[in-house]
Amino acid sequence: MFLNLINLPKTKINPPLPLRFATFQRTIWRGRFRARMNWPTRLPLVAILRGIHLHEAITHAQALVDAGFDTIEIPLNSPGWQASVAAVAAHCGAQALIGGGTVLHEDDVDALVEAGGQLAVTPNTRPALIAHAVGRGLHVAAGFATASEAFAALEAGAQALKLFPAASYGPGHVKALRAVLPPVPLLAVGGITPANLAEYLRAGCTGAGLGSDLYQPGQGAAQTAARARAFIDAFLRAQRSEPAA
Repeated sequence: MFLNLINLPKTKINPPLPLRFATFQRTIWRGRFRARMNWPTRLPLVAILRGIHLHEAITHAQALVDAGFDTIEIPLNSPGWQASVAAVAAHCGAQALIGGGTVLHEDDVDALVEAGGQLAVTPNTRPALIAHAVGRGLHVAAGFATASEAFAALEAGAQALKLFPAASYGPGHVKALRAVLPPVPLLAVGGITPANLAEYLRAGCTGAGLGSDLYQPGQGAAQTAARARAFIDAFLRAQRSEPAA
């Protein structure tokens, strides 16, 4: 059973709060045991800007922040990703947690830190990489699929888990994992839409990473903002246990 410990406004988180004072919290109950799952920003939805270019990165990042997002990931297989992370971190870093995704190697971690990123998101479970990223001061959301991978990631120091690709496993997989996992943030990533987000939250996810249903290369910032608001509305409806629109 999950209890929401904060009240989010209907469509926007405005004005944004400093990250250290804006932590999303849920309480998970197992018998008499209670512990909090902390995600380091107010909204546990990660905007993934895969394929973004430097010349448009700030515009889309600002559109996301204005809509209410406070975590933005620029995957490292995007063109000129390091410059984009640096630009977005400089422009929005006081309002949002900025980081990189598809982090595969220790050199990637070092480049991400140099660019000013604070978050490292991996697609897989590499304990050595996770430990290196944590050692460099990054918040790590480690990709995993099985309970064994999840525990290996946590033992390496990951502060959050990323089920990927979530659509291949489904909410039932999340529910089964929650029976054995400690109370840590769990994000569903891959195939998450406003229509199915609530299913994953009810199954035990803290939040989600949002890719092509939020942003696709070439779309305008207005479309990014509209899609961002649709995801926030879906998240808030799930928190209120309302049916999807």
